[in-house]
Amino acid sequence: MQTITTKATKQRKRIIHAPDHRRNKLFAAPLSPELKASHAVRTLSVRSGDTVRVMRGDHKGFEGKVSRVDRSKYRVYVEGLTREKVDGTTIFVPVHPSKVMITSLNLDDKWRKQILGRKKKARKGVEKVPEKPARKRPKEVAVVREKPPKEKVEKKPPKEKPKRAKKEATEKTVARQPERETQETEKKEKPKAKRPRAKRKTTRKTEGEA
Repeated sequence: MQTITTKATKQRKRIIHAPDHRRNKLFAAPLSPELKASHAVRTLSVRSGDTVRVMRGDHKGFEGKVSRVDRSKYRVYVEGLTREKVDGTTIFVPVHPSKVMITSLNLDDKWRKQILGRKKKARKGVEKVPEKPARKRPKEVAVVREKPPKEKVEKKPPKEKPKRAKKEATEKTVARQPERETQETEKKEKPKAKRPRAKRKTTRKTEGEA
């Protein structure tokens, strides 16, 4: 299985090196409205002996029988569709099979008749298959859920912080108080011993010095 690619170089390479069963599909051309109605087929590969009409290009509207099919170059040659070269010789003008429309088919080959029958059956089978009616989905009823009423919450006043109670005097502090009192009384009773002041040394001035 070949993977799908978007690169133009790979696409061209695959077309050039395509095998015969793939090349045959690339030679498909649309059928005329009359042939579509009679054979119930839309497209078919072009073969030598078919009558075709050119639908595009400089030779648009030209109709003739296919004289040769070139599978290597993907081109079709129609009788009467020629041009002159510079030296005066006439050559067939190559046409791509996608630019023509088949107006009459060459059904000498029994295999081609089988291909037409197979395609016709496949097309009818596709048309017969009834399309399943789309299931109608029941309309979803939007259920509205009633929200329960919000209970009114009474705002409580902010709690006042309790004032810190003064620390009660412990036994230790009570025991220390009389000790302190005794120490203070002793200090008051004991008079401070006065230190004698040091006498200043005075120098008498002599008369001669004066």
